[in-house]
Amino acid sequence: MPTGDHTPHASTPHRVVITGMGWVTPLGHEIDSTWQRLLNAESAVGPITRFDASTCSTNFAAEVKDFDLQTHLGDRASAHADAGIATQFALSATKNAWRMAGMDTSPPDLTRTGIYLGAGEGVLDYEPYMAANISGYDPEARKLDDAAWAATAYKGMRPAPEVEQEPQLTSTHIAYELGTMGPTLNCMTACAASTQAIGEAFEIIRRGDADAMIAGGSHSMIHPLGMTGFMRLTAMSTRRDDPQTASRPFDKSREGFVMGEGAGIVILESLDSAKARGANILCEVVGFGSTADAYRITDIHPDGKGGAGAMTGALKQAGIDPNATDESGRPLVHYISAHGTGTQENDKTESAGVRSVFGDNAPSVPFSSIKSMMGHLIQAAGAVELITCIQAIQTGIIPPTGNLHEVDPVCGLDHVPLTPRDENPRGGVDVCLSNSFGFGGQNDTICVRKYRQ
Repeated sequence: MPTGDHTPHASTPHRVVITGMGWVTPLGHEIDSTWQRLLNAESAVGPITRFDASTCSTNFAAEVKDFDLQTHLGDRASAHADAGIATQFALSATKNAWRMAGMDTSPPDLTRTGIYLGAGEGVLDYEPYMAANISGYDPEARKLDDAAWAATAYKGMRPAPEVEQEPQLTSTHIAYELGTMGPTLNCMTACAASTQAIGEAFEIIRRGDADAMIAGGSHSMIHPLGMTGFMRLTAMSTRRDDPQTASRPFDKSREGFVMGEGAGIVILESLDSAKARGANILCEVVGFGSTADAYRITDIHPDGKGGAGAMTGALKQAGIDPNATDESGRPLVHYISAHGTGTQENDKTESAGVRSVFGDNAPSVPFSSIKSMMGHLIQAAGAVELITCIQAIQTGIIPPTGNLHEVDPVCGLDHVPLTPRDENPRGGVDVCLSNSFGFGGQNDTICVRKYRQ
């Protein structure tokens, strides 16, 4: 039975810190070298190699390259031989975060260590399912012959080795690998999923229901179903002549997002747990805001009200006034990692939301999008972008928005075009927001701050 400071639902909320982080991205799998590539505004976008996309309106994406699960898990990789590619990404990112947090040598109480992910299906090949679904179908009669379907269905529906059938399997693989027995959950709120997972994990620790949580997301939609779905929505860039410049958040010439894939994982702990283990604290999580637009099934509210509500909620919980400044006149929020997809609507409405929250301070808050370089990692995007906030706090440097040559006036904020910004002469980076806005108006914002005693 938990006692003392670990009693669930303690009256005083626990402080929550981040002690480890790991990612697998199209730009790399290791924190420092990938961070440097982001600061160099390198693009990971290129031709799709996973399937023949030559006849598609978009034939490029940001694929994860040179990935081998054994590199991260060693001999343990064979225990996850049936894992889909998204789960393999998550396992690798988790192992690296676990090691950074020192949990391989000084583990927490595993009965009070949980998992909260925003994880997708990780499917690379839908052909077995497609074959089963059309078996015995007569297009002229628009009718299915049950006997003909039954003869081939089970064979056709047998998944290929890289296919995952259940998103929760990602959490299960991680729990099996590390032995965690705390709360284990998964959400699928589209592009907001991993930010929501981290935010909810923060709340679980804050109220005393766990001491540590593995949180983040993993996803790959670089397969025919995932790609063609977004193509039909006309949400993706079709810049076939120069794919490396296709992702252009906030640029006047932007015309859609670029698909990416990968995983981002952070280790959250109560401050008491981190101190007891002697862990190195990377930053403190101080606020989480979550809203729904309630506008349309697919579209975000054109005024950015939902996103503004999420940012306002995170800042309120953190006790930070978005309209205040320090003694030098600098806003108290030093960086916003934008959702910044590069679609006409997202960039315009997100910018509108920032203006409504920060008022006169809005033009002075750096606000950039790393999707310009590694594409949109869908359910993994928010976690990876939160890691860039942690890196900004650790280094004092803000990553740029690549391919941003002419800022669209309807966006018109400080989008840190083309080159990184060193904030160390102004005292470094203290407070960051990370925004994630999902399909249909699911909005989540995390606020992190430099850790202080």
